[in-house]
Amino acid sequence: MRHTRVYVADASSTDGTPDLVRKFKQDGLLDVEVIAGGLPSVGRNAGAALATTDYLLFMDADVELKDPSLIGRCVERMQRGQLHCVTTNILCRDGKAIDHILYTGNNMCQYLSRLHQPFATGMFMMFDRQRFEELGGFNERALYAEDYLLSKKVNRSRFRIVRGGVLTTNRRFRNMGRAKVATLFFKTAFNFWNERHFLRDHEYWKH
Repeated sequence: MRHTRVYVADASSTDGTPDLVRKFKQDGLLDVEVIAGGLPSVGRNAGAALATTDYLLFMDADVELKDPSLIGRCVERMQRGQLHCVTTNILCRDGKAIDHILYTGNNMCQYLSRLHQPFATGMFMMFDRQRFEELGGFNERALYAEDYLLSKKVNRSRFRIVRGGVLTTNRRFRNMGRAKVATLFFKTAFNFWNERHFLRDHEYWKH
């Protein structure tokens, strides 16, 4: 990993993230750079614009690899199948039973999406860089679910879910409330045809 170029898009965080990132670079642990962020779509596009690799991996800041071989297996799968996008399962490393159930439901929806329109979560999504650019990257006007808007443009034959998973927390459920998160998820699914729905402020980032 120390030779892999990493960009951290920082949206004016106040928790010391930039300093921590720079320490990783100073200690020679990562080839990492802090860049200006904003909403996730803005930060991710900014990082992608600087990348020169064949593949782009987007991850949320609070996501942790469950299996260190996951990234390598994703690249291998992309190359072997000439895929445009891969994702994996999202697992909750803490929280209550209901939190694990909600993430399990998310994973099931990802698998079902292969029958209609792919759904990759921004917590972990790898793109073929050329196809990413052809699709125009993330919609920077989207106020939430920018990951869904982009991944659903991928041809389902070029989309895969790689076994394993990444670990995240239940902070979204704690901050917003489980009912509100679930409601937003279902509204996303039922508005797959209506892009204007995602351009409205649903107060997702307020929390």
